[in-house]
Order: sequence, then structure tokens, then C-alpha cells
Amino acid sequence: MTQDVDVYETQEWLDSLHATIRHAGPERAAFLLKKLFDHAMSKGVDLPAAITTPYRNTIPVEKEKRMPGDLFMERRIRSLIRWNALAMVMRANDNDEGLGGHIASFSSAATLYDVGFNYFFRGNEDGHLGDLIYFQGHSAPGIYARSYLEGRFDEQQLDNFRREVDGNGLSSYPHPWLMPDYWQFPTVSMGLGPIQAIYQAHVMRYLSARELAPRGERKVWAFLGDGECDEPETLGAISLAGREQLENLIFVVNCNLQRLDGPVRGNGKIMQELEGVFRGAGWNVIKVVWGRHWDLLLEKDKSGMLQKRMDEVCDGDLQNYKANGPAYTREHFFGAYPELKELADELTDEDIFKLNRGGHDPFKVYAAYAEAVAHKGQPTVILAQTVKGYGLGDAGESANITHSVKKLDTESLKQFRDRFAIPLTDEELERVPYYRPSPDSPEMKYMRERRASLNGPVPSRRSDFNALAIPDLDAFKGQLSGSGERELSSTMAFVRVLSQLVKDKEIGKRVVPIVPDEARTFGMEGMFRQLGIYSSQGQKYTPHDSGQIMYYKEDKKGQILEEGINEAGAMSAWIAAATAYSNSDCPMIPFYVFYSMFGFQRIGDLAWAAGDIQARGFLIGATAGRTTLNGEGLQHQDGHSHLMAHTIPNCKSYDPTYGFELAVIIQDGLKRMFADKENCFYYITTMNENYVHPDMPVVAEESIIKGIYQLKAGKKSKASEPRVQLMGAGTILREAEAAADILREQYGVESDIWSVTSVNELVRDGYHCDRINLLNPQAEAAVPYVTQALADRKGPFILATDYIKAYGEQLRAYIPGNFKVLGTDGFGRSDTRKKLRHFFEVSREFIVLSALTELAKEGKFPQQDLAKARAELGIAADKTDPTQC
Repeated sequence: MTQDVDVYETQEWLDSLHATIRHAGPERAAFLLKKLFDHAMSKGVDLPAAITTPYRNTIPVEKEKRMPGDLFMERRIRSLIRWNALAMVMRANDNDEGLGGHIASFSSAATLYDVGFNYFFRGNEDGHLGDLIYFQGHSAPGIYARSYLEGRFDEQQLDNFRREVDGNGLSSYPHPWLMPDYWQFPTVSMGLGPIQAIYQAHVMRYLSARELAPRGERKVWAFLGDGECDEPETLGAISLAGREQLENLIFVVNCNLQRLDGPVRGNGKIMQELEGVFRGAGWNVIKVVWGRHWDLLLEKDKSGMLQKRMDEVCDGDLQNYKANGPAYTREHFFGAYPELKELADELTDEDIFKLNRGGHDPFKVYAAYAEAVAHKGQPTVILAQTVKGYGLGDAGESANITHSVKKLDTESLKQFRDRFAIPLTDEELERVPYYRPSPDSPEMKYMRERRASLNGPVPSRRSDFNALAIPDLDAFKGQLSGSGERELSSTMAFVRVLSQLVKDKEIGKRVVPIVPDEARTFGMEGMFRQLGIYSSQGQKYTPHDSGQIMYYKEDKKGQILEEGINEAGAMSAWIAAATAYSNSDCPMIPFYVFYSMFGFQRIGDLAWAAGDIQARGFLIGATAGRTTLNGEGLQHQDGHSHLMAHTIPNCKSYDPTYGFELAVIIQDGLKRMFADKENCFYYITTMNENYVHPDMPVVAEESIIKGIYQLKAGKKSKASEPRVQLMGAGTILREAEAAADILREQYGVESDIWSVTSVNELVRDGYHCDRINLLNPQAEAAVPYVTQALADRKGPFILATDYIKAYGEQLRAYIPGNFKVLGTDGFGRSDTRKKLRHFFEVSREFIVLSALTELAKEGKFPQQDLAKARAELGIAADKTDPTQC
């Protein structure tokens, strides 16, 4: 019911409420309303969902915390930052039209950042652990401009904005890889900043609970736009933050009501939409809608029509009011109702122009930030309304084309200069100079004092850490000596290596096992009781399997992070742990274990960000390969993740077959990342197929790491006798071993067997040698490792993997002879492993047929006998092509 059928009774209820607020306080009023609500629900009264509040500021004027600083000084500094950000982008594009850059995003968010820099963002100097701040990527010019004023950059560096190749340049967006002592996080891939911020706050509490790194009053700040909230990753994990009560997390959403092309929700109200979403997820929501120049109007409006009008106008209207000016606003906003028209009659056009949005009012922003950092028991989101392109005037303030503005014409520059009181003459404007007051000026002193009180400059990143004591390879002797007669999967071999690591006295506590929700699938349930699953609330219930040895154990100090069926969340948790060496001065060793098909394919953008952010840790693609996870079929069987891993320059990827290979790779990775401090991370695939694991061959360690070693040598043969080199990886290496027996026993062909632990590492080595030879033609040619290893080997080379042919084909240029690649191209299937390998043509029979075919090309096997051999091997001439069905 929306019609008031008894206005007198309604007024009596309202008067009673007002009396309660006056005499007993708002807390008592809230208590009574909650009781009434609960009672009404119990009586079956259908009540509207109360997840949004009126379209006005959340914090009443009388409860706003006052900003303590010098308003005029801060506005002066903020104006200079705006100018230098604009100048930097314009000068870059004057030098080269194609460099680009963004002005509008920062111009709308300048006050949101400025208040943070002046009062809230804590640095990490003098041993402090500072705040973690996810700056919105398109606002980078403004952050550089502030650092320029602080003396951290010079004019040459600003002129090298987006000119990174020759060094001494500034990255287009936040990129830790390119600016390792400055940016903490890469954020310009929309949606990745918010989800990573949530898990950074989550892992920060995890480290604190385990007494590894104190949380104290540290905060994680994430700045994002309202349009970015369309990305699933942006809002996809906010329920975790609410459930975990991450009071150390603050989102600041710049609601300028505009995407890159036009309004975010032109027909609706994005701030109201986001308020409902975040409140429903358990967040503390603070709306900063209107600036202080609206306060007097709201106080004078006794009819309530001003609030009514604020509630009913849509975002498209709000954009129009700013774009079209005061006269338009007077007619279309205030002119909607007589009461509002009368209210506006007292205002000049200049007064209406000054009616500012909340995100541009430092007093309102300060009050919101102060409330957010003091709030306990919930994460906080600040929804701040701004104007995109604020200050650009006719050049694009609040216009749909604003995002693409790279430069201003002379008249617009003059408007900008005059609006923000930049001390430049008309003649000086022609060259768009930077402006920085002298070091002893009041502005510079003020900036230094503010940052000194907050523990130093921001952004800043810690790029070094104390090296860890890594166990020697002998610590994994259980895997080096093989499994005897017992069959086990390489996934289980990995779990044994992991179990050994968590027991290590030096680094055991730093190991972070991370799983989505399938630890039992990977045989990791034994760690539940041993390590515990981290839960901020501990375990409030008695698990039904508490009487069993491997019961499900949650614990406030638990070591395992189990993130549910949420690959993006688990990967974000891995990134947070993998960067703890930088962000918390506490090196951690995360192992994220997942179905390989749901790894790079699902979270490739996050994996790329992990490379940029210089993450250190291990990604374990379990149940890997197209034919080892035999019963699951098309959506589960991975035949391409190693190619995806290869696209990330600092990701080292391996496809081991046996436990000793796995132990060697992991121990080497630990040493490289945490002792030698190499900026890399590892992707290792493991399988769920059980088989016997042999002892490690003598002197195989270095070759395993480089990517290829000889597993078995065939019998010596004469030069005239046929011989082949069988190369395999992962579980298909065992098919190559079986093929060698068939070749010997049925066709009199000897084979040498090679384990290819990493095609990608071999290829990178080959590329490196190619480059050296290109640049140094006069020097002795560099020879790739794989070429050296195979140089004196006879016969054709056959490589079979459980991945698509393109993976193995990368090696063709470096194989010293006739080369044939077998792979699992096509969509996956569900069947037995034997049938799948036959279907995808990587079985021992296809390896044999390929070897004989290549020998025939060399005149070492009768061409006329190939059809007979094919029939003997059970391969039909009209067999279905796996890529065509």
C-alpha cells in the first residue's frame, strides 16, 4: 500500500519516533524500529526490503568529523596536481600522437585521492607496514603528478610518461614489474583490483591470526569506478568480505555515472543499486552524494520536495545538469515542483553552479574516510558521486566523450587555469609547462609534513626481503628413491613433497596450501587435521567426522586456505600470499592446487597480473592432461594450459612424470624464488593416474630443471641399424616407454627414451640463443640446450605429450633431425585412458607407427610394410579424426 489513508495516525507515529530520538537518542529509536519490524514479520505483514536509503549523504551534517587541515592550502596543492597531470598527458601526445593517456578519470577523483594522501594513506618507512592501496589504473597521471610535486620524479620522467623502452619512463598504468619500488598492484584490467583487494585483506588477517605479520590498524584501500562494477570479478567476492567481517578493507567507488561511452545506468541510479548490493553482502555503506553547498538547501526545505526530487531523478538527468549548466538545472531539476522553484528563486546561476557533488567536497570525503577507518566488524564501501572530467569545462566536463580526451585547446586551457588558479600566463600556456613551487614554499612544506606524519611516501613498494633457508634436495629422498612396487599418481607424489615441506623447521610455517573445494580429490584431506583450515571464527560446530583420523578441522590459526568453488578467489588468495614478501615483509610460499582445466583458462587475466606483480609461489595444475582425467570429459580435460602458461614471461612451467622430477623442480623453484630472489613463479602439472615411480637417474638434476634428460638408453646398435629417439612428457612419457618395447620386440628398432619435463623452458632457451647469435654473428654460435642434448643421437625424433600439438611444435627449430609431434588436439572425451589415447593418437601404438613412418622416410624401414604395421597395431585407416568431431 502506497496511499496514506490516515494522515493523522501517520503523524502520531512520526511524532512518537521524533520524541524517542530527542529524549532517548537514535540508538533507542533504531532498537524500537527493529522490534516493530520483527514483530510485523512474525504477524505476516509484507514489508518492503530495506536495503537502500534515501538519495542523500549517509552521515548527517551534525555527525561529520571535521577535517583538521588547511583547506585553502590543500585546494592549492590539489589544483597544481590537476594541472601537472593534464600537462603530462598533453605533452606526451604533443610529442607523439599515439601515446595516449587519460585526463578525465583522475580529474573526477582528485579530491578522493587528495584527502587520502593528506590524512589516511600510511606509508611503510621506518619499519612500518603501510596500507595497501589499489589505485584506479586510469588515474595514474594524477598519482605521478603528486609524486612530482613531492620531488620523487623530475620533469624528464614526466615527459617520459608512456615511454618505457629506454628506461627512466613512467608506466602507462600501475605496473609493479616496470616500477618495482613504486606501484604495489596492477589494476587497469577492470575488476581485478577489487577482487584482489578483498583477498589481500583476507590474507592480511590470515597472517595476523597465525602470528606471522601483525595487522594492527593497516587498511586495504581499493579505488574503482561505478562502471567497473559491471565486471563480475568486482562484485563477485564481496560476500566473502562481509562474511569474514574484513574491517581492514575499504572500497571507494567513484560514481561519476559514466562508463567509457555514456552513463553507467542512465535510466536508474547506480549509487542506489550498489548500496543495495553491498548492504545485502554485509558491508557498511557510506554514501557521499551531495557537497556541503546543498546542506543549507536541505535544511531550508520543509516540504520534503527537495529530497523527493533527489530520489526520483535518474543518472542520465544528473549528467545532463552538469553538462548543460545552471540554467538547465534550474528549469529541469528545480522547476519540477513549485516548492523547489521557489527554493531556487533565491539562488543565482553562480549559486547553482557551486552546488557540488559529494566526491568533490573534501569535508564530506574526509568525514566518510574517518568513519570508514574507525568502523569495526564490517568492510566499508564509500559511494562518492563525482563529475567525470571535472574541471575540463567545455572540453569535456560530464560529456560522453570525456574518457577519450587527451588534450585541451587553448581556450579550454585558459578556463582550466583560471578555475584552478594556476600561476601561468597566456604565453606560458602555449607550451603547457609543468609547475612546481620551490622546495621551501608553504605548499611543499605542507605536503612533506602531511606525508611524514603518515610514515612516508605513497605509492611505495618493498621489493626486497630476507632470503629463506631452503632445504636441500636430500630432504625429499622419499621421492628421489622411487615408490618401489607401489603405484601412485604424480598428484600424490606432490602431496608427499608438500607434507615434507610443512614439517620443515625453517620454512614449514610459511607454506600456504590453497585449494578451491577439492582437497579430497587431490588426496590432501590428511592435512586437515595436521594443519587445519583457516577460519576467522574457528570451528563453532562439532564436525560429523570428528571421530575419524582425518576429520574436517577449521581453526583460527589454520594453515590451509580453502576458498570454496571459486577459482578467481583462490587465485586472488594465492596472489596475496605470493606477494606477502613485499606487502607484509613476510615471505610466504603458496601452493594453489586446482583442476588444471580450471586454471589458466579460468583465471588467465589474474595469472598475467601475478606476473606483473612479481608473485612468488607454485600453481599446481592437478588432474592435468587431456587423457589422464578419463571419466570427466570435454569440460574437464586440459590439453592447452602449458601454452597459456608460456604466454607469461616469468612463469616457469613443467610437466613432470615421476616423483623425483617433481621434487627436483619444486626444490629448485624454492631456491630460485626465495633464496636467490628471482622474480618468477611456477606452474607444474600433476596427474591422477597411478603407476610405479622409479629412482632418479644419476646426474639428472640439472637436466630435469633445464627441461630434458635421457631416462633410458636403448641397446647399442650399428650405424646402419634403425634407431629412434622417443620423447615424452607427463603421463604420455610412459606410453613412449611402452612404445620402445614394441619397437624392439616386434620391429627390431632400438629407442632412446627422453623425458621432456618442460617444452617451454627449452623453447625459451632456444629463443635466447637465437637472439645472441643474431646480435653477435662474429662470435661462436650459442647452441640451445635441447640441441646439445640430442646432437649426437641417431634417427628421427618423436615427441608425444598429453597436450595439443602446438605445445611440442615450438621445439621444431631446435631438434637436430627429422621431428614428429603427437598431441591431443580436439575437444575432450569421457572414456578409458587407453581408448582416449588411441582416439587422440598419442598412444604407444601411434608412437610406434609414427616412428616407423619417419624411419621409412629415411630409408630405414620398408615403405611397403607401413600399412601392415598399422594393421598390426590396431589402427584403422579410416579412423575418426579427433579434431573433426
